[in-house]
Amino acid sequence: MTVLPQIQEFTGDLVAIRRDLHAHPEIGFEEKRTSAIVAAKLEEWGVEVHRGLGGTGVVGIVAGNRPGGRRIGLRADMDALPMDELSNLPYRSTIPGRMHACGHDGHTTMLLGAARYLAANRDFAGTAVLVFQPAEEGLGGARAMLSDGLFQRFPCDEIYGLHNSPELDEGQIAIFPGKAMAGASFFDIRITGRGSHGAMPHKAADPIVVATALAQALQSIVSRNTDPMQSAVLSITQIHSGSAYNVIPEEAVLAGTVRFFDAEVGALVHARMRRIASGLAQSFEVEIAVDIRDIFSVLENHPAETAYLAEAAAEIVGAENVLTTPKPMMGSEDFADMLQAVPGAYCWVGHAGTVALHNPSFVLDDGILPIGASLLARIVERRLASA
Repeated sequence: MTVLPQIQEFTGDLVAIRRDLHAHPEIGFEEKRTSAIVAAKLEEWGVEVHRGLGGTGVVGIVAGNRPGGRRIGLRADMDALPMDELSNLPYRSTIPGRMHACGHDGHTTMLLGAARYLAANRDFAGTAVLVFQPAEEGLGGARAMLSDGLFQRFPCDEIYGLHNSPELDEGQIAIFPGKAMAGASFFDIRITGRGSHGAMPHKAADPIVVATALAQALQSIVSRNTDPMQSAVLSITQIHSGSAYNVIPEEAVLAGTVRFFDAEVGALVHARMRRIASGLAQSFEVEIAVDIRDIFSVLENHPAETAYLAEAAAEIVGAENVLTTPKPMMGSEDFADMLQAVPGAYCWVGHAGTVALHNPSFVLDDGILPIGASLLARIVERRLASA
């Protein structure tokens, strides 16, 4: 493994930054403290700073010492999740209901490490554009930055991102071209019936009975309506209704997510959801309102940029530790929207630990910080080696 020596020297500083961010997590579009720290560090290292894109987003600009018109983007997400932390870490979350359970504190720190290195050396021909994005966790932070003119104000010829992975071995990096992460929608389905005493169900139009029937019927969409060769997932993750033992409520709400690798498959699932809901509404004489929201696009890595990133990864962790066999994931990532605007690639960096992401006991291995920072810095140096 060949972590860049200068980055290795200040790894202790990166660990301190990451642990501070971990102790003070902020969810999407609330990353005021986090973005202030990012901006302050960038300014300290002589990086040109722009704030306020997409709400709390930050963009840093590092110009190389050699002339060149090409511009390489690097992106990291900053937001935490709305959940309590159950670890016993000395730097665990100090904010109830907030936790960095996906490693975005690490991603932010890695990009800061790359920024410090690039600003100190500037041995490249062109410009590095450092994108610190808010609200990746289903709130549309990438789209907000794009709507604010991210690539109009800060054009990029290519852009790269990464994510930590406890599912890979420590020191492995996985990257492959094509569809790599699923598109996703979130849905809320509100059933409005007629409430009654629990002992008098004949006077009610029971929304709970409808909700259970609907939950079962929706599960038939993937198994009986989509092409078996086209992957899709429909998961109901919430059911809310009622407040008393002896009262049939008036309303019930179902919520969840749909995942897909083809937009047409997603559209088919959405259409079937609405049709099934409409049919059950008529059968049970209730009202059913279906709200389906497009949240994530399908993440597709561009072939050439995937190869460039894989070559840079081989310099950092060795070619034997770079995994290029396609293994698409049903998880989603809103970097997908940036990849629809600019060619680029996204990879996963393995680290010690086996607790899954989004788990209240998740722990990010700090050993990943110099690896990720070196990879991000190296892709800039490689792609801007000459004008």
